[in-house]
Amino acid sequence: MMTLILRRLLALPVILIVVYTITLTLAWAVPGSPIENPEKRPKPEVIEQMKKQYNLDSFPRFYFSYLDSATGFEYLRDKLSGELARERQAAIDEGLPAPHRPVFDFGPSLKYDDKTVNEIIADSLPVSVTLGATAILIALVIGTISGVIGAVKPNSIADLSTLSVAMVGISLPSFVTGTVLLLVFSIWLGWFPVAQWGTLRSIALPAFALSLPFAAYIARLTRMGMIESLGADYIRTARAKGNPERVVLIKHALKNAFLPVLSYLGPATAFAMTGSFVIERVFTVPGMGEHFVSAVQNNDYFLIIGVVLVFSTMLIVFNLVVDILYRWIDPRIA
Repeated sequence: MMTLILRRLLALPVILIVVYTITLTLAWAVPGSPIENPEKRPKPEVIEQMKKQYNLDSFPRFYFSYLDSATGFEYLRDKLSGELARERQAAIDEGLPAPHRPVFDFGPSLKYDDKTVNEIIADSLPVSVTLGATAILIALVIGTISGVIGAVKPNSIADLSTLSVAMVGISLPSFVTGTVLLLVFSIWLGWFPVAQWGTLRSIALPAFALSLPFAAYIARLTRMGMIESLGADYIRTARAKGNPERVVLIKHALKNAFLPVLSYLGPATAFAMTGSFVIERVFTVPGMGEHFVSAVQNNDYFLIIGVVLVFSTMLIVFNLVVDILYRWIDPRIA
C-alpha cells in the first residue's frame, strides 16, 4: 500500500508538468493576445509594457517563469535567501501591511484586474466542490438502488424502466436536462430559486441535473456487477447458511459488485467537483466552470493554466484514493 502511495506521489509532479506544457502550448497557439481588448484597446506602449511585465513576449520565458511561481520554487528560493523577510520588513518600515505571497502563485488574471488567479480559485473552488460532492452523493443513491433493483429482477418491468432511464440520462446533453429542470421546477412550478446560490434549495436542482449522467453509469455498472455476483458460488453458500436475502444482497453481493463503481468514482468525482461548465452556465452557479469558460474566451493564460492544474491535481488524488479503497475492500488485488 505504501509503495502504491509513494509511486503515485512521485508521478504527480511529472504528470502535472506534462499537463502544464500541453495546456500552455495549446493556449499560446490561439491567435490574439490576452491583453489586447478589442473593445478598449490599450496604447501600444502599454501593451508592450504588459508583455514584458508578464513575460508574454516570449513563450520560453513565460513557460519557465510561470512554472517557477506555480510550483512554489520561487517562493522557496526567496524564503531561503531571505527575500521574503526583506520584503516584509520594508513594508513594515513604510507603514504598510505585510505583503502576502502564496506558496503556489498562479499569477494575475488578465481578465479580472482586481483579482489574482489564486483568489478566483479560492472563491470558486468551494462552490464547485459543494455542487460536485452533492451531485455524486445523489448519483450514488439513485444509481446503486436502480442497479440493485435491476439485478434482482432482470428483464422485469422495473429492470427495463431503470435501464431506459439510465439510457436517457447518458444520452441527453447536460444543457438539455438542465434547461428542462430549470424551466419546469423553477419557472413553472416555482419550487426552486433561479440564479441563486448558498441555500439547500438553490443547490438541489443543479446538483440533481449534474448527477444524472453519473447516476446512469453507476446504475449500469451496479446492475452488471450484481448480476455477476449473484451467480457466484459464495452467494449460494451464503444463502445455504440461512442468511436473510437483505444480508446476502448488501453484505456479500453488493460489496464485490461495487468495485467497478468505485473505480469509476475517481475521475467522476474529480470531474463533478471541478464543476460542469454547462450546468454552471445554465443555473448561473459561481463555480470554476464559469471562470474557465471566460478565461478561454479571453485567452487568459494564467487563469486557464491555474484551473487546469487544479483539476488535474484533483483527478490524480481522487484516483489514488480510489485505488487505496479498492485494495481495502478487496485485499486480493495487488
